Amino acid sequence: MSETSASLRRKISSAGDLQSVVRAMKALAASQIGQYEKSVRALADYYRSVELGLGACLRANDPAVLTGGLAKPAHAGPIGAIVFGSDQGLVGQFNEVIADYAISALAALPGKPQVWAVGERVHALLADAGLPLMGLFNVPNSVQAIAPLIGQIQIESEAHRAKGEYTSLYVFHNRPQKGALYEPASERLLPLDAQWQQHLAKIPWPTSLVPEVMSSGTVTLRALIREYLFISLYRACAESLASENASRLAAMERANKNINELLENLHNSFHRLRQSGIDEELFDVISGFEALTLRDATPAISGKLRERVK
Repeated sequence: MSETSASLRRKISSAGDLQSVVRAMKALAASQIGQYEKSVRALADYYRSVELGLGACLRANDPAVLTGGLAKPAHAGPIGAIVFGSDQGLVGQFNEVIADYAISALAALPGKPQVWAVGERVHALLADAGLPLMGLFNVPNSVQAIAPLIGQIQIESEAHRAKGEYTSLYVFHNRPQKGALYEPASERLLPLDAQWQQHLAKIPWPTSLVPEVMSSGTVTLRALIREYLFISLYRACAESLASENASRLAAMERANKNINELLENLHNSFHRLRQSGIDEELFDVISGFEALTLRDATPAISGKLRERVK
């Protein structure tokens, strides 16, 4: 079906409106990337302080007594997993990448997985893969909303761990890379194995004053472990959000490029159609002028022909 100038104008107008939305989403994604990356950097000093405190507690006391059930060696028991994805679309293959990575990693582990999903879209992908899903959390829409989410995850996951429903806890998320890229990553949070304890115990205290663990060593260490788990989950969430917005920014860049090409084609088609209409109108004017000229000239030509015949 041939296009008309009116239909082309409508398409050009719709494409322009869509381009405005894409540009707004690009600006929003770019600004949010900076916020989430800044929050990750801000965790570094606090994470360092928690590591120093854990190292001091582990050096001063028997780790096996202090950590209790948190330090049991991993075995082929049930596995808890937290997978960070997205609620919204327009993020390219963001959810597919982390879902495939988590499915492959969990399949390689000996225990049966129990999964909590953060984000409706990754939740749907994990459900389609047949993984047993324990719960769904909404993706935070700001830096301020990350801490309440992590608190909910800790409460629910700890309640299931206390019932013995899993022995190991893993977290899966996308980690931002340079150039608006990201890669899937995972970390085992529990149990706190001997290698983890030895690493922390070897961290030197930054001053010559030896720290003293106040109150009960068990109480202090468990409080620091809770902070360690909180920071690990917070960082995973913030990195996932930064990666999500980086993926959305890249998707909007591609969409903007495609819209520019579409607008260029629509404008070219509109100009060709308009020029064709102008040419037709000019041909009609010229044809009418020639017809009128020929009609006016016909009597004079006929008179000259009669005179010649005579």
